[in-house]
Amino acid sequence: MGRPKYFTPAEVSLHNTISDNWVSYMGKVYNLTPLLQEHAGDVLLKPIIEFAGKDISHWFDPKTKDIQTHIDARAECKKYCTPNGRFFHIHPANPHTDWANDFGQSWWKDSKYEVGVLSSKTRVIRIINTLTSQEQSIEVCAEENMTEILQRYLKYNAHAASYTWKYMGTNLDMSQTLEENGISEEAEEFYELRMDADQYTPAIHLYFNDDLTEL
Repeated sequence: MGRPKYFTPAEVSLHNTISDNWVSYMGKVYNLTPLLQEHAGDVLLKPIIEFAGKDISHWFDPKTKDIQTHIDARAECKKYCTPNGRFFHIHPANPHTDWANDFGQSWWKDSKYEVGVLSSKTRVIRIINTLTSQEQSIEVCAEENMTEILQRYLKYNAHAASYTWKYMGTNLDMSQTLEENGISEEAEEFYELRMDADQYTPAIHLYFNDDLTEL
């Protein structure tokens, strides 16, 4: 098993249409586009479409990892709680002979839709190319190592792997995270000191090597 792909909430939010529908819940990111395509036009897809690009963890019970439930006082039985409307694979409130329950795995339990992990914390860093003096601020996942951050930076510099990455004059270990490389998150300290953390975004400097190796 390789490392999971990490996504920021902002990245998930970009997939917010019927033809490109991602959601996050319980710390994971899911691409539900195939579900919508397979059952196009079904009214029970409406809540899923409305929450495209958003986190829906509040739909779930953190203990059972299943949809939240409540006790129906009139029926005196436990039912799924769907305040935004009943959605796909949720049985009707009352018995129905025309509701097919042979669909197998409920979509929220089906790992085939999983595309990665939702970052529990994101950070903004500055990357400064000392050769061209170009500077770029990017949002990254705190769980990502420097090689994965390099992958994010490739859209700004296709030859990023041909540079030595340094922080405060020290070469970075590309297999480690920002924190592991000594680039600590200091937002709380800045807050306590009533300083604007945005003005003190950590800067990583890139130093050009000899060859232009493309990834």
